[in-house]
This record gives sequence, structure tokens and C-alpha cells, in this order.
Amino acid sequence: MANSFAKFLPSSLIYLSFISIFATAKSHSFVRTISPTTLGLNKPQKLSHLHFYFHDIIDGPNQTAVRVAAASSTEKSPTGFGAVVMMDDPLTELPEASSKVVGRAQGIYASASQSELGFLMVLNFAFTQGKYNGSNLSVLGRNMVESAVREMPVVGGSGLFRFARGYAQARTYSLNGSEAVVEYNVVNGAWVIASG
Repeated sequence: MANSFAKFLPSSLIYLSFISIFATAKSHSFVRTISPTTLGLNKPQKLSHLHFYFHDIIDGPNQTAVRVAAASSTEKSPTGFGAVVMMDDPLTELPEASSKVVGRAQGIYASASQSELGFLMVLNFAFTQGKYNGSNLSVLGRNMVESAVREMPVVGGSGLFRFARGYAQARTYSLNGSEAVVEYNVVNGAWVIASG
């Protein structure tokens, strides 16, 4: 009798385990399908063009960008390959630093090319003024710094830019020592969605 119980027990445990797994999976699902209409995505998209200046200061008392990591070979690389920089740069209406601040560029850029000056940009444009106060646009892309115009994709957003997509064009306005001023033109499409 003990021998038949020993044979029965493992197969019963396996069977009960499968049943409990399937029962648990059905009763605790974390994914559900929703209609785009419930999110306001049945409305036409609204295109926006934003124009501002980005001030990246890598040294001095008003520093806005700090190198947080580097490879052992970074100092020997002509492109700074491997350097990772964290930024919290002001965005202004005009190229002058004293111009009205409309937001911050917050994120990371990293030297990602061994042959030319090219950055991987991962950043949020966090707006602080007007109707876009509290809204963000997210950019992820390649920034070939020596090109006259660089285009990077807008991959998302929040607030009034929820479900945003589009592009950001960057042009270097000025480069003096430790400060770069970059002009940005950002075109994005987003559904106008009421918060709530």
C-alpha cells in the first residue's frame, strides 16, 4: 500500500500544480484590452511646433551637465567614446541665457561613436511655462554633433503630449568654451486628451 501511495503522490502533485497555475493565471490577469475611444484616441491628432534653445554647460559655477561615467579608454579616444553625461539644461525662448526659461532638458547623453563626434541622446523636454507646464516630450536618438542639422525622434510624452510622436531638429547656435547653445525645432503629433 505504501508503494502505491508513493507512486500516486508525485503524479497527483504535478497534476494539482498545473491546475493551480492555470487557475491563478486566469484570476490574476494584469492585462486587459481597452478601446482607443476611452482614451480619446478617436479624435484627430494635433500637430505642434515648439521652438526653444538648449543651454548645455559642462564646467564652471553654473554647470548643467556632469560626466558620470567613462571607460578606461575614453581619455585616449578622439571622440570621447564611452563618456556618459547627465544633464539638467535650461530651455529658453531666445538664445540668450537671460531669456525666459520655458523648461528643462533632463536626461543622458553618451559618446557612442569611435570615428566621429556622435552622441546617443536620451532626454525629456520638461516644460514649465504656459499651457504645456507639467507636460514632457521624450527624445531618443543619434546626435551627430558636427552636422549642421541633427534630427532625432520624439518617442513619447506625458501630460498634453501623451501618445506623442514626431521629431526634434537640433542646430548648434553657439559653442564658447564650456557652453553650447543649441536651437531646437520640435514637431510632434499628439492627441489632445483631457487629464483625469
